[in-house]
Amino acid sequence: MGSVRVHHLNCASFRPAIAPPMVAHVLLVERDGGLLLVDTGYGSGELADPGRLGKPYLLAVRPALDPGETALAQVKALGFAPEDVTDIAVTHLDSDHAGGLVDFPHARVHIHQPELDAARHPRFMEKQRYLPAQWAHGPQWVQHSEPGDDWFGFPSVTAIGDDVVMIPLLGHTRGHAGIAVRDAADHWLLHAGDAVFDGDQLATPPSCARSLTVMQTLMAVSNKLRRENTERLRELVATHSDEVTVFCAHDKAQYGALATR
Repeated sequence: MGSVRVHHLNCASFRPAIAPPMVAHVLLVERDGGLLLVDTGYGSGELADPGRLGKPYLLAVRPALDPGETALAQVKALGFAPEDVTDIAVTHLDSDHAGGLVDFPHARVHIHQPELDAARHPRFMEKQRYLPAQWAHGPQWVQHSEPGDDWFGFPSVTAIGDDVVMIPLLGHTRGHAGIAVRDAADHWLLHAGDAVFDGDQLATPPSCARSLTVMQTLMAVSNKLRRENTERLRELVATHSDEVTVFCAHDKAQYGALATR
């Protein structure tokens, strides 16, 4: 494994009407082969046209849409060019995770195949969550399917080399996946996306604000699968915390703790 450096970025801030303040936790990984983004938050498209997110969404989620929070702005602030981002791995294609794709049009976009299928051919209830304008530029999709390799008891598929793997965590969406990145200290960071909304859901005993529990239930395409994967992640945290750090996309306190390490 070559040199790896991981930056924790917040690429969208939210002030939901019925839930605690939230973030869009994104990883920027410096690898020998180029920069990797794990998720992207919102991008320039949402800043230029917030209305495309839909009035009900804007009223319910109340995103800040701060230009300085885009992945593009933060990549530049760290001294890199957009073209330095060679790869993007997305946990799923909800609008608050895929908005920045358009800002890195030359990057390969790694995705779990069932998720891309869902976004391209959404069922009735899925049409509200996907925003095709975010990938209308025609990304270089790299589809991953049929996991078989074992990763701490989870079926996984190698995404980029041996240090970036995709872990199917279905339930929130049809093809939702976690993205695991191994850092220079041989420790794994698992971006669990929206498998959970609150890091305390993975504690023993677990806890979660009732409003977030309601949101997760309403947004899940399969609440049964979502709950099963939450339990599996909780077991991973309980048994392998010395080897793996698990975090989710929207927990503000969890992001703050990791970003300041």
